[in-house]
Amino acid sequence: MSYSEIGYEVRDGIATVTLDRPEHMNAYTFVMRNEMLRVFDEIDADDAVRAVVVTGAGRAFCAGADLSGGGRTFDKEQSTDMFAGEDDVLEDGTPRDGGGTVALRIARCLKPVIGAFNGAAVGVGVTMTLPMDVRLASEKAKFGFVFARRGIVTEAASSWFLPRIVGISQAMEWAATGRVFDAQEALAGRLVSRVLAPDELLPAAYGLAREIADNTSAVSVAAIRRLMWSGLSAPSPWDSHVADSRLMAALGGGADAQEGVTSFLEKRPADFPMRVTGDLPAEVPDWPTR
Repeated sequence: MSYSEIGYEVRDGIATVTLDRPEHMNAYTFVMRNEMLRVFDEIDADDAVRAVVVTGAGRAFCAGADLSGGGRTFDKEQSTDMFAGEDDVLEDGTPRDGGGTVALRIARCLKPVIGAFNGAAVGVGVTMTLPMDVRLASEKAKFGFVFARRGIVTEAASSWFLPRIVGISQAMEWAATGRVFDAQEALAGRLVSRVLAPDELLPAAYGLAREIADNTSAVSVAAIRRLMWSGLSAPSPWDSHVADSRLMAALGGGADAQEGVTSFLEKRPADFPMRVTGDLPAEVPDWPTR
């Protein structure tokens, strides 16, 4: 597929998605929204992709919504850029938040996703990354949940994701003030797991992706990702135990489990034969559900 507002390449099992409007600090548009949905469909359909790194072109990660439309940018009667389009509405006819459709698509991805914040990540530029599994930041990165300063609300399902990642008090401090904060505060608040020098950011992200791609079963990682994320809203540990048990039974006799044990005993690298597109068990949780 060809893309106009994002870049996409796959090299040695690692996909790179680059938000690519550097002259506009990679501000989010309806085109970018649609391309992000398409690229994650492409990622899930490609068994050659074992892990994903998402970053930005130029000096920003994503400066948030493109506000060039002026004061009516978030008016559903005037703007299509912030919404999912006339063909994608809630049961009551309300147009779906466009950032939320991207966040939920990333949440549903079957490959681990690593966010590499090379610069400013504001508004939807940070909320759409919350379903990513790991977030790394350059020392130059800045963050802002600025919605209350624009007269709107937190979107992209961030009212679900953000408190689970950083805790409710930290989430409310950032969202209620709407202030922009630096990478060290993001690290202290557990929004990101590491802060690195700018020239170390992508090597660190690719190093983590490489470790996944070289050493693990793609089917196991996909199943674990769904177990972990769906488990955040499991009613009790029993429900997680049921999900674990079903997948242990489904995968325990499979070719990847046999190869994983055999390669360990033979002290050699594993060569896992199973593929996400054809071998993912039905027991993998269907998450997030609509």
